[in-house]
Amino acid sequence: MNKIILKLYVTGKTLRTQKAIANLEAICKNELGMEYELTVVDVLERPQLAENEKILATPTLIRELPPPVRRIIGDLSDKEKVLIGLDLQKLTCEE
Repeated sequence: MNKIILKLYVTGKTLRTQKAIANLEAICKNELGMEYELTVVDVLERPQLAENEKILATPTLIRELPPPVRRIIGDLSDKEKVLIGLDLQKLTCEE
């Protein structure tokens, strides 16, 4: 079984940030049938991490594992777009 590694880059503790986190947590809880690890990175607190990942807009979600790396930008409110954008729809069906 593969583990899904997700990193969500946000800016501060804004309403948009809170919405993106809540949307992602709901998707992970309800849609991912496998083990996952989610890390939230505030680019105001950890600017070097954002620079290393070349984050140009927030919120940005990166699926680091399984390869290949996938990225999606936005508040993550459209579950289908998130699953398709991160190429997770087929992973959720493999269980």
